[in-house]
Amino acid sequence: MERKELMTAFGYERLSAELNDLKNRELPEIVKEIEVALEHGDLKENAEYHAAKEKQRLVDLRLSELASILALAQIVDPSILEHARISFGSTVVLCDLSTDDEITYTIVGGCESNPDNGLISFNSPLAKQLLGKEEGDEFTAKLPGGSKEFEVLEVKYQEIVFECN
Repeated sequence: MERKELMTAFGYERLSAELNDLKNRELPEIVKEIEVALEHGDLKENAEYHAAKEKQRLVDLRLSELASILALAQIVDPSILEHARISFGSTVVLCDLSTDDEITYTIVGGCESNPDNGLISFNSPLAKQLLGKEEGDEFTAKLPGGSKEFEVLEVKYQEIVFECN
């Protein structure tokens, strides 16, 4: 089965813009830095040359990573999905049954996740256990930090805010 990288149009556009910036701005600048450093002579003790080559290596790695992700990308519009059960793009209000704290998460693509802003990857341990659940469900989530009991208080779709100002 071919693996797909689910993401919203926002995530796809952001990754595409980063790829284009690296290819069309960063890489040419690094090539110029390397050319200037080569003019300084002796490469063994040429710190500018070695720094530029390391920058080039890191940019090449990121370009490869972005190309792989974008090749597997499957753009999903969560606004047209059913959200009676938790799915990609659902906003979920959970109650931590041990503390009675309410926590809100929105399930997004891996490249879009930002747990500090309540955006969790659909591949995260918690999201995998949430998928398919509905309001009123209680479950024990097995998480890296241990098990936690939750109740699903609300499942809904709301417009996803990716960046906080």
